[in-house]
Amino acid sequence: MSTEVSGLIECRPGARLWGSDDEDSVWHAAIDLWLLDIGNAYDALACLFGVRNSYGFRPLTENRGLPSDASDALASAYMAYGPPDDIHGTTWITWSELLSADWRETDRSGTHSRAQVAGDASHWAPAWSIMRTLSDLHGASNVRLVVWFS
Repeated sequence: MSTEVSGLIECRPGARLWGSDDEDSVWHAAIDLWLLDIGNAYDALACLFGVRNSYGFRPLTENRGLPSDASDALASAYMAYGPPDDIHGTTWITWSELLSADWRETDRSGTHSRAQVAGDASHWAPAWSIMRTLSDLHGASNVRLVVWFS
């Protein structure tokens, strides 16, 4: 049985203007991952999110759950996937966390790096490009990727 990744990129434009604690600094859905055709390469899912991690990567983020301050669009998209039993591995990561990751780190075998399986030259490139652009506009800690698996 295959594992499919779903999710959205969100940004918080008001946080750069008014600060992250301001009531108008809410998250907004930017783009659905489905539109970016990132695929479901298991080595990438393992190194990024710890899903299907037979590779032995140390995941960047794992099982954080749905953010409590998720945008309405993200919450609606998440709920559309069905009951909680149909969804697993829900997590999120900010662009600032992705920037600070060691992309040279390898899997257990030492043969595949994060950069090789999920870097700028991988199927994840469109997501990273969008997050990078939004970060330039709104700040790295105000851009995040939220994913779940079915």
